[in-house]
Amino acid sequence: MRHRHGYRKLNRTSSHRAALLKNLSIALIENEKIETTLPKAKELRRHIEKLITVARVGDSNSHRTVFAALQCKESTKKLVNELAPKFADRKGGYTRIIRTRIRRGDATTMAYIELV
Repeated sequence: MRHRHGYRKLNRTSSHRAALLKNLSIALIENEKIETTLPKAKELRRHIEKLITVARVGDSNSHRTVFAALQCKESTKKLVNELAPKFADRKGGYTRIIRTRIRRGDATTMAYIELV
């Protein structure tokens, strides 16, 4: 049973899961809207909202923290300098998940995740 379990494993090892979330975060920052499976979108929301909260401060320490999580200079610059100031007056809820379709190959629920 998974009572009070903290996160979704997504049928991946911890290193693969970390790489998946990092790459999805970079794609979301660059495109501001991506389509993925619903469980991945829900887990990505937890990951990216923490990064946005850190990036809202805008100092050099937040640059370092975001870069340590993303390992991508362009995405870090865009998040800290362009996207995070838009959310300065929000107290969370920076993303929106919209269910779109059932994927034909394996009948999984697909969803858009976008920055509000």
